[in-house]
Amino acid sequence: MFVIIAGGGRTSTYLARNLLKQDHTVRVIESRPKVIASLHKELPTEVIIEGNPMNSDVFKQAKPEKAQVFVAVTTNDEENLVLCCIARTKYNINRTIARVNNPRNAWLFNQTFGVDVPVNHAEIMSSLIEEEMSLGDMMTLLKLRKGNYALVEEKIPPRAIAIGQAIKDLNLPEQCVLAAIFRKGEVVVPHGNTVFEVGDEVMAITDQEGAKQFQKVFSDLNTVNGKNQ
Repeated sequence: MFVIIAGGGRTSTYLARNLLKQDHTVRVIESRPKVIASLHKELPTEVIIEGNPMNSDVFKQAKPEKAQVFVAVTTNDEENLVLCCIARTKYNINRTIARVNNPRNAWLFNQTFGVDVPVNHAEIMSSLIEEEMSLGDMMTLLKLRKGNYALVEEKIPPRAIAIGQAIKDLNLPEQCVLAAIFRKGEVVVPHGNTVFEVGDEVMAITDQEGAKQFQKVFSDLNTVNGKNQ
């Protein structure tokens, strides 16, 4: 995969290093002398394009016609938007990702401006804090597809509703799909007749509404009742 990153701060350096370790082709475009000096300490010289990514000649040096992914992580929201728009409309780069520096500008970062995936750190932190406060012992392992769905895990305590119940009898919502059960070091593939035991670690793919029901079924009954009071 060929990835172009506009902006050479810590985020892009870390991203570029990881992508290179996975044998992807990467180009990082940066104009600030101090940042460029830092990049040369962290990345191979051929990865670094020196110059302003807003300059069309500099942008062309990264060979955007060959790229599959474009990432805009400059410190300027306007530049990130313009660069994504150029990457999409002029060079037909299939996937664009942009950092949102100012949360007030988040509404602009959408496909109208050529942005497939906006990365709004303030929104991400807010969502994570809200989830941790509302979901008790349930752990979010991975966000899927722009945060609509997540991979979650819950270890069943002694007083959970699910103990002794079969999956088919729990009435879990359609948007909550059980992926695996870990029991005494073994993986149990969930089926309709699978009965839950104390200590089972249950993994599921679900949205926010499904997660609430998941937690209600697999958490300590006293804890759930306490939250409902």
